[in-house]
Amino acid sequence: MTRLASRFGAANSIRRDRPLTTEELFRTVPSVFSEEKHDSRSERYTYIPTITLLDSLQKEGFYPFFACQTRVRDVSRREHTKHMLRLRRHDQITGIQVPEIILLNSHDGSSSYQMLPGLFRAVCSNGLVCGDTFGEVRVPHKGDVVGKVIEGAYEVLETFDTVAEKREQMQSLMLPPPAQQALAQAALTYRFGEEHQPITEEQVLQPRRWEDKKDDLWTVYQRLQENLIKGGLSGRNAKGKRARTRSVNGIDGDIKLNKALWVMTEKMYENLRCWYCTYS
Repeated sequence: MTRLASRFGAANSIRRDRPLTTEELFRTVPSVFSEEKHDSRSERYTYIPTITLLDSLQKEGFYPFFACQTRVRDVSRREHTKHMLRLRRHDQITGIQVPEIILLNSHDGSSSYQMLPGLFRAVCSNGLVCGDTFGEVRVPHKGDVVGKVIEGAYEVLETFDTVAEKREQMQSLMLPPPAQQALAQAALTYRFGEEHQPITEEQVLQPRRWEDKKDDLWTVYQRLQENLIKGGLSGRNAKGKRARTRSVNGIDGDIKLNKALWVMTEKMYENLRCWYCTYS
């Protein structure tokens, strides 16, 4: 599986509560505007222009509100390196549950082109990636791919109704405490491994605001996602010393963990629905 990205810092990312301007994008993520592939790429490598895709998505009403690119030591790769854009409709900036398109690409071979559906939750700035079950478009930089990429954008747009339906289903399913504990344990194991987990299930299930005190599956999923991604929870390391959990600051880790949590939550929904159908 191709890795999505490495770490990025404040100078390499930008987020606004409005569409980003061309100037803001160019200043922060110049690799989006690259007009050719990096010199290290062979003749077989097909250049997929991010800026062309961005223009097409803007014509469909989707605009970037978040952008980042990876840090590089080789200055020659700064205008070609791996980058990520999150786009949403310009009239949904203040929406509570906002569908978005997540676009990843590079022009130096560090990433395949990828486009995924997601949801932006304005109340806590959570960017939720809808996992492996539907909607993902992945295109290698080989052959005649530009047409496939544009077509893939429309495929992602068509999944938003399905995403909304999944959200409503999860909101309608109440999660009993044992099921919450099981989901939390699975999430902690994925995030930290089996040998040592610095925090408990109770900690990672704690809501950070009153809106998240409900016990439906969707809200529990939101709590887990925010606590694991943002970190900052007090716990103990493998040596028993006090420590706080780290936030997930890389494109790789963000996308991978988000997708895994989505898949876990979907499986929990299917299992509980089958149980309720059997015993109701």
